[in-house]
Amino acid sequence: MNSLICPEIFSGDVKGFFTQKSFGADREKISRVMTINKEAIYLPVQQHTDTVFILDSGTDPVIADAVVTVKRGILIGVQVADCVPILLCDRRKMVIAAVHAGWRGTAARIIRKTIREMAEHFGSISGDIVMACGPSIRGCCYQVGNEVIDAVCGATGKGDYHAHNNDGSFIDLSVANRYQAISAGVPADNIWIADDCTFCNPQKYHSFRYHKDHAGRQAGFIGIF
Repeated sequence: MNSLICPEIFSGDVKGFFTQKSFGADREKISRVMTINKEAIYLPVQQHTDTVFILDSGTDPVIADAVVTVKRGILIGVQVADCVPILLCDRRKMVIAAVHAGWRGTAARIIRKTIREMAEHFGSISGDIVMACGPSIRGCCYQVGNEVIDAVCGATGKGDYHAHNNDGSFIDLSVANRYQAISAGVPADNIWIADDCTFCNPQKYHSFRYHKDHAGRQAGFIGIF
C-alpha cells in the first residue's frame, strides 16, 4: 500500500485512495491490492465535461467526469495526469462519488453539481459529506492564460487560489474546488487536500505538463465494502 495515498478522512466501510505512477490506473494492480474482481472497478469515459453519472445497475462505461453511487462492493474512480481527482463520501447516507476536475470542469462547477446530484438522488446533506482532493498540478506550477483565470474565477468567486507575478498567472484548482465545495455547504474541516504537486514530482506522478504526450495516468478510487 506504500504507493497508495489513503486519506484518513475515509474510514470504516469506506475505502478511498489515490494512486501514484507505479499503480497508475491499472485495474489488474488495483484489483490485486484491494482483493476485488477487476470487473468491479468502474472508470467513466472522461472528456472534460460537467456530466455526473449515477451508477446504479449497468457498469458499461459512459461519457462522464463524475460518478455517484450507493452500490457496495465496487470501486468507482477517475483518471488524471495534472487535473484534480476528487473523492466524496456522505458518511450518514453512505453515498460516494469520484470527480475529475480540470480547469474546464472546475469552471463548470462540476463539484457543486456532483454534491447536488448526491442530494437529489440519495438525500445527502452537504454537512455530512467529506471530500479529498488527490495530487494534482498546484498553484506553484500551473501557469494559465487569462481565459482560464476568468472562467474559474467566474465560477468560484473570490479566494486565494490564483496569483499573478512577473512570470504570469497561476491557479490552484484543488483550492478552487475547495472553495466551491464550501459554498455548497461542505464544512471546511471535512475537506482534505494532498500536498504533492504532480509537476514538481514527475518521478512519483504522471504529469501532462511535464511528460507531454508521453504522460500516463494515475487515479483516485472510492468504494463501500
